[in-house]
Amino acid sequence: MLIRLEIQHFVIVEHLELEFHKGFTALTGETGAGKSILVDALALALGARADPCVVACGQKRAEIAATFDVAPLPLVRKWLADNDFPVEEELLLRRVVEVSGRSRAYINGSAASVQQIKSVGEFLVDIHGQHAYQSLLRAEYQRDLLDAYGGLTNLARQVADAWQEWQYLATEFAAIQAGNEAKLKEKDMLTWQIHELEEANFSPEEWPDLEAEQRRLAHAEALTEHARRALAALCEEEGACEERLSGAAESLGEIAALDEEMTESLSMLRSAQAELAEVATALRRYADRLEIDPERLLEVEERQKLVLSLARKHHVEISGLPEALSALRRRHAELSAHTDLETFEVRVKEAFQRYHDQAARLSSERAKCAEGLSEAVSRQMQNLAMSQGCFVVCFRPLKNGTAHGYEQPEFCVAGLASDQNVPLSKVASGGELSRISLALQVVVTRGASVATLIFDEVDVGIGGGVAEVVGRLLAKAGEDRQVLCVTHLPQVAACAAEQWQVSKEKEKDRMVSRIDFLDDEGREREIARMLGGLEITETTLQHARELLASGAKNRLK
Repeated sequence: MLIRLEIQHFVIVEHLELEFHKGFTALTGETGAGKSILVDALALALGARADPCVVACGQKRAEIAATFDVAPLPLVRKWLADNDFPVEEELLLRRVVEVSGRSRAYINGSAASVQQIKSVGEFLVDIHGQHAYQSLLRAEYQRDLLDAYGGLTNLARQVADAWQEWQYLATEFAAIQAGNEAKLKEKDMLTWQIHELEEANFSPEEWPDLEAEQRRLAHAEALTEHARRALAALCEEEGACEERLSGAAESLGEIAALDEEMTESLSMLRSAQAELAEVATALRRYADRLEIDPERLLEVEERQKLVLSLARKHHVEISGLPEALSALRRRHAELSAHTDLETFEVRVKEAFQRYHDQAARLSSERAKCAEGLSEAVSRQMQNLAMSQGCFVVCFRPLKNGTAHGYEQPEFCVAGLASDQNVPLSKVASGGELSRISLALQVVVTRGASVATLIFDEVDVGIGGGVAEVVGRLLAKAGEDRQVLCVTHLPQVAACAAEQWQVSKEKEKDRMVSRIDFLDDEGREREIARMLGGLEITETTLQHARELLASGAKNRLK
């Protein structure tokens, strides 16, 4: 739940630091004092759109910091861990809006995106604005409200996903049917290209060997001539190196026999003789292997031309030919799937069946929860002085279905102006819509998982005994969660466990908003003001005490 809210330089709020508790808290004050500004500030901390106009006049930035107790909220703690934010028992959401229009967001001191604070905010607070009854006339709002009441939001999202998949495949299938001839031509061309590369059977490791063999075959005559001349100089002609080294070794042997000083030199000379013999042997083998083979040279060069030609054709380096072959095979497989109309048609039918199964399940679940919602809202309407009215969730079939299922839920009433089920937009007045909207919000939020509910003047158009009933409803909702309500009705405020007064005063040539926690005496005077205006009499004070006593009594029931 919300435990602290700090506001700086926001509209007409200079600086406020508020602490909140569990239960029903009323925020009251004269019109224009800034009651709804507090709700707007909290909405900004929860990810609402930032507008530079909210920065107080003469200031560089506005800053909102909202602290929540999340120790009993495992889903929030899991979200923080999954998104790499510090996990603590308290969650701090901070939003900074600069006069330039730039906005920054933070979660537990770490920089965050607006979408991230919106996401975590969905676990924390539900805000019901003063114009919620206007939204009640929109078809999508009615559908979402019903799905939220029945816990069907995830199923509705699955239906939408299945619809999107079915529509995508159906569109692709139609395009394939229209352009199948072009795809078949492309497939045939790919088949030939794949065959050409497969027949070449080229591996990048082959290229260095081809280059070496080509050089050897192209210069075979010169290589043979140089090898023979080297052999002659080493060991085959008269006075060759081998013969001279042998004579030198014989003479050095005679010296070493008489003088040990030359023993090491003799050893080195004999080593040179051995190495010379190895070189000569290698040369003979090399010369014997060399052959002038024009046919093999032509084969190697043709192989090189083929590889180079394929690389140019597919616009890749030589080493990229295997990957080019893989890409062609992938595209060929894709076209094979797309040009196989029978197979693709099966995929379309399977996608439709998945959509149909999910949508049919959604329809069944909506029908079940519609009955419960209708009964619950009808009961609340009786409490809100609409005893003749009956709330009914009807369904308008949608031909062939849509992303939202096979039906459009439609909120209707009977008994107000007709005994038939008539859509709200055609029968309910503004005041009646306001009360029906409040009844819906109270019923739907009972099943909500969030710990904090905020109602911003949702009691507009209500008065008298109905207002007291509204206060009781909000007090009932505050028994197991935190409820904050901005209200101008004394009957509603009197049912609250705590009350804050919002006021406006002049400070340094400008008006600023302030908020005060009211003790028992303060509540009496504020309720009296709400009852009788600026002049507070003993009569209005007594009436205020009676309202507060009645509110306290209702909370104890």
